[in-house]
Amino acid sequence: MVNLAASKMLMATRDFLSSSSTASLTHFRPLTCTASSTASNPARLVPHPPDLIRWVRMEGGFVHQALKIADGSSYGFGVVASEDIPKGSDLIALPDHLPLRFDSLDSDSGFGSESVLLQLARQVPEELWAMRLGLKLLQERATVDSFWWPYISNLPETYSVPIFFPGEDIRNLQYAPLLYQVNKRCRFLLDFEKDINRILVNVRRDDHPFGCQDVDASSLGWAMSAVSSRAFRLHGERFPDGTSSDVPMMLPFIDTCNHSFNPNARILQEQDTRNPKMLVKAGFLSCPILLVVAETQIKQDDPVLLNYGCLNNDFFLLDYGFVVPSNPYDCIELKYDGALLDAASIAAGVAAPNFSSPAPWQQQILSQLNLEGEAALLKVSLGGPELVEGRLLAALRVLLTNDMEKVQKHDLSGLKDLSVEAPLGVSNEVAALRTVIALCVIALGHFPTKLMEDESLLKGGVSSLTELAIQFRIQKKSVIIDVMRDLTRRVKMLLSKETATA
Repeated sequence: MVNLAASKMLMATRDFLSSSSTASLTHFRPLTCTASSTASNPARLVPHPPDLIRWVRMEGGFVHQALKIADGSSYGFGVVASEDIPKGSDLIALPDHLPLRFDSLDSDSGFGSESVLLQLARQVPEELWAMRLGLKLLQERATVDSFWWPYISNLPETYSVPIFFPGEDIRNLQYAPLLYQVNKRCRFLLDFEKDINRILVNVRRDDHPFGCQDVDASSLGWAMSAVSSRAFRLHGERFPDGTSSDVPMMLPFIDTCNHSFNPNARILQEQDTRNPKMLVKAGFLSCPILLVVAETQIKQDDPVLLNYGCLNNDFFLLDYGFVVPSNPYDCIELKYDGALLDAASIAAGVAAPNFSSPAPWQQQILSQLNLEGEAALLKVSLGGPELVEGRLLAALRVLLTNDMEKVQKHDLSGLKDLSVEAPLGVSNEVAALRTVIALCVIALGHFPTKLMEDESLLKGGVSSLTELAIQFRIQKKSVIIDVMRDLTRRVKMLLSKETATA
């Protein structure tokens, strides 16, 4: 019988998931899934999985003798050093056959289950690439004699990504752009479940990629979450012109390393290192293509940390199931809207702004910024390394002046750069920055709770998933407040300089 917990959780998330049953077959492992109930230290897929390090070594991989997997430590389930490891040490190496990947959609290996799997994968949009590899993962999970079972059995049974949040914790996120993405993924999983059932209904038993088992939205969600939280996009096939394809791969044992923006290790690929020593290593059964190297000295009991990417907290929560406090790459999304900007400018004390009715020469510049026209990209951001997205800043500077000749003396790159101080004059710059500050106030007003209320809720004790949702919205509000503080400081400096030179 199928475990319906995950199906019920997805139903609570968006109120539209129906449960389905899974047949238990002798020659296939069941695809049942459970709902995410904890944000840290989830159970493995089976109670006592095979030793992952031993399997990697048996298959020709290399694992430094001082590395171990710590489950239940302060670092969660991850790789930890049992003794000091010097900088530059080889930590992990994987031969070519160990990563789990999906074959190119442009090729077909012929008839049989692989051909059906490719047909299913072609139904998945590129932006949800994790689902394509997830199909391969589900196929291997269903197969008793799968080569990758020692790896798959060590995967978490549950994931703390928002598609498995209870409905109340979805609402606790309080951030429309992320709510949209969660809703979109849930709808995709439900629709894809129907597509799979339609395609597989007439497939012969021997050709069925999942051993004639039903694949429902919850098992698809598990597979997509497993891939999105663990896969790396690395160089694949080399082309004659020297370029290479970008291939998602699940990297056994390597993918248990946790994240940091200041990592102590990094992944190298054979073609990147050009290190002849990589081609021959004692004890390897085949040539390694992936190597993890210590970037710094790793002390005893320290975790081995990789940088998953310079991502905002939307991506970290949606794909990995965690939130990075004080994330320097976190930002908030806004829609470039003339009426909204007029309202913000008026609130900031700007007289007669004309964002809703720009002059023709201003419209031309907006088109160059891709903020005007049929193919316009109206999503802009605040926070992150830029603080104010360059396109938004340039638009504010341009539309808050009537001096076309002054604007034409500057190129767009300068107008988009916050470090270029007051290119169109101090009064113009102050008006632009105050408009952004007013936008921040409006953005904060869209959150139902205040920052102090959120912090009080955490102190009162909540479930792990509720805590994760509250931490996410706290970080979003912190981004807005930090932008306001920085821009307020800049305005004060501009006004003080103007007073000093008057």
